[in-house]
Amino acid sequence: MTAIKYVFENNRKNKKGCLIGYITAGDPTPDLTPKIVEALIHGGVDIIELGLPFSDPIADGPTIQAASLRALNAGTTPLKVLDIAKKIKTKHANVPIVIMTYYNPIFHLGIDKFLSTAKNHGVNGFIVPDLPIEEATDFKKAANTYCLDTIFLAAPSTSEARLTKIVDASSGFLYIVSHFGVTGVKSAIDDSTLQLIQRIKPFTANKVPLAVGFGISQPEHIQRVINAGADAAIVGSAFINIIQKTANTTTDMLNELEAAAKALKTAITLERQ
Repeated sequence: MTAIKYVFENNRKNKKGCLIGYITAGDPTPDLTPKIVEALIHGGVDIIELGLPFSDPIADGPTIQAASLRALNAGTTPLKVLDIAKKIKTKHANVPIVIMTYYNPIFHLGIDKFLSTAKNHGVNGFIVPDLPIEEATDFKKAANTYCLDTIFLAAPSTSEARLTKIVDASSGFLYIVSHFGVTGVKSAIDDSTLQLIQRIKPFTANKVPLAVGFGISQPEHIQRVINAGADAAIVGSAFINIIQKTANTTTDMLNELEAAAKALKTAITLERQ
């Protein structure tokens, strides 16, 4: 059983959904990222998603784009992100770490080299938004070799036939993009998002957990997606906004991040059987 699967199963037994927290590794500095992650874990985040900063993040909104720029300016490199993951794992060995990255850095370093290094540094899985399943054979083969989960994405436009293929290729969890467009905080969760969860849930049932991201930032958002059938909520921009706002006061930053995670985690009780 992989670390990610264990977390989902354990939370389900305790009638809790999972809270997945995304931050951009290296924002505002590589040295501060492990402390930020620790604050999120203390607040109740179950799985950490580390974004590998990239110069052309096509799926990311302005909040994460700005975080990537800050991280790159701070000297964050792909291998440094893996070093950050290793440092986190020395204190939080049981908390899964997922790397979210575009394919170019993996291809540049070499699939086998990148994934073997990631495994040795404590990484548990990967999300590669610009790698379609039709072109992921080599990546998935290497990931399987190193027991790394491969987390694919499905969107509102994904057909049923393609959804079946994506679910079959996914491990860890299936990432549901809740709406068209890019990442970013939204004021409300649209009914279309809840309908999307209900449409996709039969495809993932008893196969892979369903996690919903893009726009989730408030406890009531989490309650709605969990009650609609999601197994996890992914929160990113809301945390990054705190990092940006409090970048000059580390103590305030860490306290606010922990408090925000705690408020979100309290909303994630499973009300369904």
